[in-house]
Amino acid sequence: MSFFKNLGHIHANVSATIEKVAGGTVKELKGLFDSDHRHDDPEEKARDAARTKILEAHRFKSFSTERDGNICKWHVDGHDFMWALSELIDSAKEQICIMDWWLSPELYLRRPPALHPQWRLDRLLEKKAKQGVKVNVIVYKEVTQTMTMSSKHTKDALEDLHPNVACMRHPDHIGSKDSIQFWSHHEVVIVDYHYASIGGLDLCFGRWDTHSHPLADAHVTEHDRTLFPGQDYNNARVLDFQKVERYVSNQLSTLETGRMPWHDVHMTIVGPTVLDIAQHFIERWNEVKKRKYAELERYTWLALPHNLAAAPNEAISSHPDLEVWQQRGVKYKERENQFFISNTKTGAAVVNQIAGALVERILRAAKDGQKFKVIVVIPEVPAFAGDIKDASALQIILGAQWRTINRGGDSIMEKIREAGYNPYVNPDMYSSPIHDVHREDYIRWYHLRAYDRINGPYHTFIKEMEEKTGITFHQAQVALARKWIGKIDESWVQEDVAIKAPLPTKDGLVEEGNASKIEPVKYPETEEEADQILAKFEAAASRKDDDVSDSVGHHAMQDTTALHDERWLGDEAEERECYITELLYIHSKLLIVDDLRVIMGSANLNDRSQKGDGDSEIALVVEDQDMINSRMNGKPYKAARFAATLRRALFKEHLGLIKPQHCEPETKDIVTSYMTPVPHPHKDTTMSKEDSLVADPLSDDFDQLWNGTAHKNTQIFSEIFKYVPSNNVRSWKQYENYVPKVKAGHVGHADMPVSEIKDKLNKVQGHLIEGAVDFLVEEKEIVEGVRWSSYDPTLPIYI
Repeated sequence: MSFFKNLGHIHANVSATIEKVAGGTVKELKGLFDSDHRHDDPEEKARDAARTKILEAHRFKSFSTERDGNICKWHVDGHDFMWALSELIDSAKEQICIMDWWLSPELYLRRPPALHPQWRLDRLLEKKAKQGVKVNVIVYKEVTQTMTMSSKHTKDALEDLHPNVACMRHPDHIGSKDSIQFWSHHEVVIVDYHYASIGGLDLCFGRWDTHSHPLADAHVTEHDRTLFPGQDYNNARVLDFQKVERYVSNQLSTLETGRMPWHDVHMTIVGPTVLDIAQHFIERWNEVKKRKYAELERYTWLALPHNLAAAPNEAISSHPDLEVWQQRGVKYKERENQFFISNTKTGAAVVNQIAGALVERILRAAKDGQKFKVIVVIPEVPAFAGDIKDASALQIILGAQWRTINRGGDSIMEKIREAGYNPYVNPDMYSSPIHDVHREDYIRWYHLRAYDRINGPYHTFIKEMEEKTGITFHQAQVALARKWIGKIDESWVQEDVAIKAPLPTKDGLVEEGNASKIEPVKYPETEEEADQILAKFEAAASRKDDDVSDSVGHHAMQDTTALHDERWLGDEAEERECYITELLYIHSKLLIVDDLRVIMGSANLNDRSQKGDGDSEIALVVEDQDMINSRMNGKPYKAARFAATLRRALFKEHLGLIKPQHCEPETKDIVTSYMTPVPHPHKDTTMSKEDSLVADPLSDDFDQLWNGTAHKNTQIFSEIFKYVPSNNVRSWKQYENYVPKVKAGHVGHADMPVSEIKDKLNKVQGHLIEGAVDFLVEEKEIVEGVRWSSYDPTLPIYI
């Protein structure tokens, strides 16, 4: 009978599945052929009209108006922002709202994790929920066939913490009448409707980083110094995240592959604008509830928090949903960019006209004889795994960027030259100390790149420890990751962790498929077993490792020692093998104009973010009334404190004009002004020597410093690592001949003496390098052809 009973269950499940799929298909077809179905009845049209009236009354047709009396504080890189955010969340008394593209519950907001276990995001939210704080979270629901961040794990892990935590996933994709192929791309946190944060930093793996941007995190004899536990040690150019719900499963070998460092900016805010940010969250929350969670009590309606009695003439008073939500809801007291895709003409594949606006402004300056500069800092390549030569997604995005910059007939540089002007001068001049900067130097592109040395003397040290203990380094690596989990319930299932160690590759850039050897590592079942493995492995060390640094990339900053001072206790071949480089990924979405205005948020410079019908985004325009004395083009100038100090901070980091940011047990009690949220101000450095070097972005001295540093760094990285993309590689034939056949990111010359490597890298200052705008410039098919001349339905996915 049980057999037939099971058959009945199977039949019922299959029937339900068919009905669901068929029903979903019908819904999706209805949505496809009636895309205006949410705006076609009288009531919906009235609501749309009310919203339109509100928007038209605001600058830029924004959803909110301009507001004075705010305090905004910028934070550069994850180390500083996430510490500040941990303070804000910990201060919550009633409500925490989080809207994120990807959220990793197991993310450590303070590091090293061994010293800050209570500051893991899920543990902090659980603590606040138990205190009675309501935690509402909206995360992007990914397309599971192509993306690996597992919003299901996020939702399950958060809601298992406490009934006061509710997490929505949105949007649905397949089988929905409102099928959406684009992203919900906000990175917003609101605390008690009093504090907020906006910027580029997701609360997920791979985002936390220091200003020094280390690539290495191998600690052979002191594993508790680890900064990037488990999946947080990632290099998306090598291998995308895998099975993130099993967050101990770091599949990269920390002995052989460097992580991809992450540069980003964020801000914390207190003041009237926080209510507008809260409005944005509440509108999305209530809309998602209406579509997906209307009958579920866990997801309560939220009321707008504005005090209309105090401001009866506010635009919010005519909000079409105000009364309903008030009745239903619970009320609680420079340019840096990830992408650079735009156009200078209309009627083309790329729609947004930001590039056209830049050309128009540059030509106006050229005709007026005005000194004018645009500095664009973008990643070398998108953070996708794959060989540039074979990966179509990489080629499409790079092709779109090159068509924006200097190729395809309508690019920024081509339009400037077409008008009779030179967009920029030859970078070779910056290797000369002579200040001979031509006025025609209007726009340039730059990238960021870092170097490091992995503390991994395998044959002379680690192998001996393995032989003594019967424990491999990778077993110790997995045991360490197991410690981060803490106590787990019986539902936790973890198979062996497959560690991928790199082999020399045909392209030297990525490793995939047969380019990696896989070592399965057994997963310790308990914390006690993990502790025993680590203790046994570390006790087998035949010497102390204190004299060898676990990371050396900080010497690109203003360190008190030099790279030559770094000791190595293995042989020279091992040390050469341990020097690595990697692109420093730029994820910020930032524009700074004239040291007066800042746009910061989640929106990229591409059609997905800029057209208005793609990815949903949010950004803030900050115009400061706190002015400071500065200089512009050699003359006295009044600059806005927020804009000027942010630009100076970024430029100092990129040029290596700040001290290294160490995050170690010895520094765990040091909290700087940059790590605290609003309303605590930054330390005033506007009169420092380093600030004076970058204060005037139009001066010849700054121009020489900025471009000279980028040129020198580019030459050094090219000589040692022969990395791509590079302006030395203009065709696929040159690509094949240029790229070394070595492990990804390693030294490109097997016979280069370590002393020479140190000599050269010791001259690297910061992370700034020249933009590889001529990379593959002779390969016309990347930027020309039918894809760009006619409508390609796949293009909107990438650009």
